[in-house]
Amino acid sequence: MSSRQDLMKYLGSMQQVAYVRPVTYMEGRSSGLKAYEVKNGRMSYQILADKCLDICNLSYKGINMNFLSKPGMQGRNHYDTNGEEAIRSIMGGLFFTSGLENICAPCTIDGVEYPMHGRIRTTPGEHLSADAHWEEDGYRLSVKGEMREAALFGENMVLRREIVSIFGEKTITVTDEIENESYREEPLMLLYHINMGYPFLDENTRLYVPTQSVTARDSDAEGHEAEYDRMDAPKDNEAEYVFIHDMKKDAKGNTEVLVINEPLGLGLRVAWNTEFLPYFMEWKSTASGDYVIGLEPSNSSVYGRPYHEEHGNVHKLAPFAKEKNQLTFTVLDGEEEITKAVASYQKTYGL
Repeated sequence: MSSRQDLMKYLGSMQQVAYVRPVTYMEGRSSGLKAYEVKNGRMSYQILADKCLDICNLSYKGINMNFLSKPGMQGRNHYDTNGEEAIRSIMGGLFFTSGLENICAPCTIDGVEYPMHGRIRTTPGEHLSADAHWEEDGYRLSVKGEMREAALFGENMVLRREIVSIFGEKTITVTDEIENESYREEPLMLLYHINMGYPFLDENTRLYVPTQSVTARDSDAEGHEAEYDRMDAPKDNEAEYVFIHDMKKDAKGNTEVLVINEPLGLGLRVAWNTEFLPYFMEWKSTASGDYVIGLEPSNSSVYGRPYHEEHGNVHKLAPFAKEKNQLTFTVLDGEEEITKAVASYQKTYGL
C-alpha cells in the first residue's frame, strides 16, 4: 500500500497486520519468561524482556529461520552463569548477546570466575517500553530497554538497546549503546551470537562472507576451511567447527554476511559496522540435533578473556565513556531480491 490512508481502508485495526504485544510464557523451562511478540506483516519475531532483549524466534511466511537448542525455550535459571553449565541455558535464537566481561569459554583469572559467554545474555531488562505507531517513514514497531551488569565494589556497565522494524519492510534494526557508569576503566567484551537453523538452514544453504582469509580455531576445524561457506547434511556426533575470518569492509567500515537458501527462495542479510566490532567468527555445527551455523561479529577474539589478558590487549571502556553498535537483519524474499543482494555484495567487496 502506498500510504496510511490507502492501507487503512482495508483494516479494522492495524493489529490485523502489525503489532507489538507483551507476553508471558506459561510452561516448562520458559514458565514466567516475559517477552514481546512482534508481528510485521509476513515477518514475526519474539524479543525476550527477561534475557537482554535478545531476539528469539524469527520467521517469515511461517518459515523458521533460526536455531533453537535442545532444551527449547527457557527463562532465567540458577545455572545460567555457572561455568560449563551455561550450555544448558544457551537457547540459540536469532541472536544472543555475549559479554560483557567475557565471551566464549568460561575461565578464572586472578581468582575471579567468568562464565561461558558472560552474564549479560541472561540479564533482565529494565525501563522497558514498546510501541507501535505511525511516523513519516511508516508504521513503526519498537521495543527498548536497558540491561545492567554490576557488582558491589565491581563493574557498573549498562547496555541500552532499541529494536525497530517498519511495517511492510523486512529489516530489523538493533541499536546498542554501552556505557561504563563506574569510576574506573572497565573491560568490555561483546559478541553477537547470530544463529541460523532449519528449515532455512539445510544442505542447500550457502554463506557469502567477504573474507580475506579463513583460519581454523582448532584441530577439529582444520582441513574444513574450504567448506566454510557450504552447509552439509546432518552427521551423527560430528564435531563443531569454528572459523576465524579476516573481513573486508567498505570505505565507511561497513560489512555484511548473506545467508542464502536458493531452493527455498529465502535469504538473510546481516550488516554491521566494524569500528567497535572488528572481529568475526563462524560457528558451524553439522551434528545431528545440533544443526546450526553461527555468525559472530565481536570486539574480541574467539579465544576469550585469557587470550587478551595474555597479550595485554583487553578492550576497555573509560569511566562514563560510551560505544554504539547497530546491526540490521534483512529478509530476502525470492529470486529477484536474492540476486540483487548478491550482486551488490560482489560489487561492494570486489568478489
